[in-house]
Amino acid sequence: MLSRLATSLCGISLKNPILAASGTYAYGIELRDSVDLTAIGGIVVKGLSHEPMEGNKPPRVWETEGGMINSIGLQNIGVRAFVADKLPQLRNAGTAIFANIFGYAVEDYVEVARILEDAEGVSGYELNVSCPNTKHGGMFFSSDPGLLAEVVGSVRKVVKKRPMLVKLSPNVAAIPPLARAAEEAGADALSLVNTFLALAIDAHTRTSRLGAGFGGLSGPGIKPIALRMVYDAANAVKIPIVGLGGIATGLDAAEFLIAGATAVEVGTANFWDPSAPVRIAHELDQFLVQENIAHVGDLVGTLKV
Repeated sequence: MLSRLATSLCGISLKNPILAASGTYAYGIELRDSVDLTAIGGIVVKGLSHEPMEGNKPPRVWETEGGMINSIGLQNIGVRAFVADKLPQLRNAGTAIFANIFGYAVEDYVEVARILEDAEGVSGYELNVSCPNTKHGGMFFSSDPGLLAEVVGSVRKVVKKRPMLVKLSPNVAAIPPLARAAEEAGADALSLVNTFLALAIDAHTRTSRLGAGFGGLSGPGIKPIALRMVYDAANAVKIPIVGLGGIATGLDAAEFLIAGATAVEVGTANFWDPSAPVRIAHELDQFLVQENIAHVGDLVGTLKV
């Protein structure tokens, strides 16, 4: 199993291509007593900001027919507390650790990356660019190639030790221009998709079911769109793609690899089954055996169109 599933992402060795997505696995250490963390490819920790954030008012999560809508508001302890309190415990986790970074100005991203560069125990970074740039009137980094290139390029100047993934939003007219902008600005890989902007309404009270109003839709319902966007991105750039969006089984993971992803992230499934990444890796291995495929890399980018 290990030899069939073993792969690498931007030079980082992974036991398998299954990662736990940011925001769905806390900081990783919280699950070490209930999940064998060494059995998954890696963990993308909860998003880290320059200063601690309390997040949005509750309720923060609503289950939909095909997934869930969340409006957590990027609650986190801040990068300094992560480095001091969480990262030392993650160094012996036995899996790759990716730090998810976000901010509301370019300087925020740069400072978080600078602090992490001096820390030990991080394998790579994932930039969450689905945030509004408060210095540009609230325009989202992820929706404008120029803004996206600015933040990626600025972080690239301080990130020297480790590879940098850029997590793209699906809330755009077309993925290829943004994928190319990130690549040209210095991204080592792309991860997509993030959640779709969504709304859940209580018809009786005529109010949103979430405290902050809108939220992000994830889960099985978005998988077909996510697959298309991963395929579009993989055909627009030369850097690796990490696919996510509704992955709940090994077969789902295989579909993303076929669409062009080198690795995948499991998100919403973790909320009802924290061991989902372990199960999905096992199911992916079984699929390879059934299909007589010698190595998981042989699946990547094999979609027949």
